[in-house]
This record gives sequence, C-alpha cells and structure tokens, in this order.
Amino acid sequence: MSQSANSGGILGSVHVDGDFERDGAVCVRGLVDRALLSYAEAAIDAVLADPSPLAIRASAESDGAFVEDFCNWDRVPVLETFIRQCPGSAVAADLLGASDLRLYHDHILVKEAGTAQRTPWHQDQPYYNVDGRQGVSMWLPVDAVPRASSLEIVAGSHLGPWYVPRTFLGDEARWFAEGTLAELPDYEADPPERVLSWDLEPGDAVFFHFAAVHGSAGTAARRRVLSVRYIGDDMRFAPRPWKTSPPFEGLDAEIVAGARLHHPRFPSL
Repeated sequence: MSQSANSGGILGSVHVDGDFERDGAVCVRGLVDRALLSYAEAAIDAVLADPSPLAIRASAESDGAFVEDFCNWDRVPVLETFIRQCPGSAVAADLLGASDLRLYHDHILVKEAGTAQRTPWHQDQPYYNVDGRQGVSMWLPVDAVPRASSLEIVAGSHLGPWYVPRTFLGDEARWFAEGTLAELPDYEADPPERVLSWDLEPGDAVFFHFAAVHGSAGTAARRRVLSVRYIGDDMRFAPRPWKTSPPFEGLDAEIVAGARLHHPRFPSL
C-alpha cells in the first residue's frame, strides 16, 4: 500500500473520509452516480431471483433474513457491466498502489428489514485462497444505511495478525486448525479503541483491506449491498487443503501455488 487516501489519481477528485494506510478503511462519498447505481440494484435483484449454488440464506420467523451470494459476475451480464464501469476499480488501484488491478470476486449481501442478527467481527483474508497485501473490498449499499446498521471496521487491525476464521453461526474453526492462528480479541467484552463506521447514502462506498477486522449490526430497514473484491500486483494464489469461502473449484489444476492470478476468472480491470 504505497499510496495514502490523500494521494493523486482518482482520489484527488472524490471526497475521501479516512486514511487507508493507517486505518485500513476509508469512505468515498458519492462514488457511484444514480445511473450506474441502477445497474447495481438490477444486479442484486437478478442474483436474488436466480441465486447461484454458492448462495447462503439464514432466516428466522422473528429475526428477518440474511442472504449472500458470491461469484456471479460471469453469469449476470448487468453485474459484469457494473463492475467494469464502476470507478471503484480506480479507487482500489490508487489505495493499493496497484498497476495491475484484478477482480477477485463479487459478493451480494442483503439483510431484510428487522434482521437483528449481528455479522460477527472477522477478517476476510483467512477465508481466501490468496496471499499478499494488495487486497481491498468495496462495500457499496444501494439503500441508505444509518451508522447504527452500517459496516464497522477496527481501525489499524489490517496491520496486525491473521485471526482464526470461524463459522458465523457455530463458531467452528473449519479452515485453519485451532491454535495455528491468533484468536480474535473479545471485542464485545473489551471494545476496540477505534471503530470506523459511517452513515451512508446510496452511491457512497466503504473500501477496507482484506485483513481489516470488521462486522455489522442488524438492521431495522432493508439493507442491500454489492461488494466487489479487488486484488493487486502482489497477490498470489495460495491453494488451501480445505474449501475456501468462496470456493474456486478446480483452480489448483490451472494455476500453480505462488503464481499471480492471471486467469479468466480474475479479469484485469
């Protein structure tokens, strides 16, 4: 991450709240205009209407519903159009100091109105099949999101260790074995010193590092989010002996460990 949120490029022409190198996250106001945002909404609707085999839905009669789905860009044309036209790729390249920015994957997240279930604190990086430092996610809501229901990031946590990734509902260590990584601090008992979070309007976006610890509360109103994961020059394929989240079935037969992800599944942006 050789550039800060105050450097040139597209970051000089948009309103950026935060310091990416220091905190691991920034908010970019008004990144996506109304016309392009309609593509994001259409993409979310298309995925909800025809979910992929990777889709996950958790629901309870008294607790709304949470739906997520991954890796749909190559089967939902409007989603690919949005990703290729979105200025988020230029922001990501500036934040990472990347000369060759690639799509890692897309992620649709929808919390229906009245969903009280919290998304637990976690890092994304340990769930993935890549290693390196140039990884950033764009979290773009298509609905207004008050701070109480918004994404929360532990400032500076992207500089620390990887923590044991666990299942959200069962708290199981299905990926790295118990004891191989540090345990996530108990932030409920001992809150972090600094937590970043913003009130967001449709078109605003939060960018956060793959290793940044983050989570979010439930929501009173419907909250639809399109998230895009970007990878830069130093990211390398790291096949795991377990099923990653998301999985990329058969990729280990096409890319060798330690290689850059120059593959049709990860197009250059």
